[in-house]
Amino acid sequence: MADGGDAVVRGVRLAVDVGTVRVGVASSDPDGLLATPVETVARASGKPRPGAADVARIAHEARERGADVVYVGLPRHLSGAEGSSAGLARAYAVALARAVGPVQVRLVDERMSTVSAHHALQASGRSGRRHRQVVDQAAAVVILQQALDAERSTGRRPGERVEVDPGRDAAAPGGGAGDGTTTVE
Repeated sequence: MADGGDAVVRGVRLAVDVGTVRVGVASSDPDGLLATPVETVARASGKPRPGAADVARIAHEARERGADVVYVGLPRHLSGAEGSSAGLARAYAVALARAVGPVQVRLVDERMSTVSAHHALQASGRSGRRHRQVVDQAAAVVILQQALDAERSTGRRPGERVEVDPGRDAAAPGGGAGDGTTTVE
C-alpha cells in the first residue's frame, strides 16, 4: 500500500488542461472508472493566483464535487523536456493547490493530449471550427483518463505532487504563485 497520500481511495478526481486562453476541466465518477467533460473556463489575465476567477472557479468545482485530487496536465516536448508551457502549467498548479488545499494537486504528463482530443473530436464529426470550444475539455478528459488508467494499474496516484507552504502568504514578497514545489512519489 502506498504512503504519504499516494494510495488510491474512492472519490471524485478532477483534471485540468491549462492553456493560455482557456482551461478545460474534466471529472471522474467516484470509482475512478470514467472521465467526462465538465466545462471550459476562460483564463484570467496575468500570473496564475489563487484568487483569480479561473482558479476560483475550478476550486469551487473541486469543493462542489468533493474531489480527492486534481490532476493538472504538464505539457512536455516529445523528448521529455519542458518548455514555457510547462512553466505556465507548474505555476497554475501551485495557484490551484493554494486554492483547493488540502485537496491534493498533482502534475501529470500530458504529451499528445490536445492532439488526441482533436483527433477524437474530428472522428466524432465535429468540424475544426466547431470543436475549438470543447477541445480543452476533451484534452482534460484525455489527461484524466490516462491518470485513472495509471491509478488502476499501479494502485498509486500518478505524477508529481504539488507542495505549497500553507503558512506562506501568496501576496508576500517572493510568495508568488510559482513558489511551490513538486515531488515525484
